[in-house]
Amino acid sequence: MIERFEHFTLSIFNINRYWNKIATEEMKKYGLRGAYALYLVILAGYGGQITASKLAELCQRDKADVSRALSAFQQKGLLEPHEGAKYRATPVLSAKGKELAAQISGKANVALEQAGQGLSDEMRDNMYKSLDIIAANMKEICESGIQGGSAK
Repeated sequence: MIERFEHFTLSIFNINRYWNKIATEEMKKYGLRGAYALYLVILAGYGGQITASKLAELCQRDKADVSRALSAFQQKGLLEPHEGAKYRATPVLSAKGKELAAQISGKANVALEQAGQGLSDEMRDNMYKSLDIIAANMKEICESGIQGGSAK
């Protein structure tokens, strides 16, 4: 019988695995890694008002990966050219980058709509609220350690 730990962990791992597969297939069309989809969409959402360091923090990725992504974006003309230190600069998407970000965001929304078939709006809202609470609690556990007591 699958217990709560296994159920939670396997569900999260499966969602992550399939999401990465979808992102990889979509981004491959543009010669980019799947992991870069999130960077692109977040850059578009912040409209040139986010540093690479903050992008790495938001996406919970290491700075080196963000730097590689930004270099790839620059090479493909998805970012406006900039002078000086890359890491302190605020990357700004070019018109081509904004267009690609919109396409990726649109595809992601369609994928989420299809993946959420059978969920009512209330179920979806509760799921996201629950995930936010679990994520915040997990962060606290990581920072403070697991407190005593037994599982419910």
